[in-house]
Amino acid sequence: MNKESKRLAMLSAPIIILGIVLDQVSKWLCVKYLKPKGSIPFIPKLINLTYCENTGAAFSMFSAPNQRWIFMVISTIAIALMIYMLYSFKEKKYTLMVIGLSMMISGGVGNMIDRFRLGYVVDMIDVSPLFSFAIFNVADCFVCVGAGVMLLAFILLWKKEIEEQKNQSNPTSEEQ
Repeated sequence: MNKESKRLAMLSAPIIILGIVLDQVSKWLCVKYLKPKGSIPFIPKLINLTYCENTGAAFSMFSAPNQRWIFMVISTIAIALMIYMLYSFKEKKYTLMVIGLSMMISGGVGNMIDRFRLGYVVDMIDVSPLFSFAIFNVADCFVCVGAGVMLLAFILLWKKEIEEQKNQSNPTSEEQ
């Protein structure tokens, strides 16, 4: 493992651990304090905290009970592929990709812990006062923000590659 690979690994580990810890602590607090109440306003007219047991995939999609094992297998494969990708990045230019993948891994692992332990995922963030949307959790936020960071990283790398190609095909007057 070269120096840059070690730096990227040292960046990813805390993100993954922090994401899992934040997710699991928020779910524990939700079960302990919110489950008995059902729902409470968090930011009035914007966000409620609502206890929900999600037997489906992300944002409560595909919640048929017999599909639980399918999601667990697919999630395990996806997490394994993301970990493989994470350790294939060996250059500084991939720092944003490492951050995004680390966030997605932490969210995936956080929800997998619930699926294995409980048979469902605990959700609690309810934005229904704003608009109709599924109830979600901290792990879902990490997955979505991580995907956004990955998209940004792809765009920036693509833009940089285009600029480098332009510079190679159009040398400056100093180089001529």
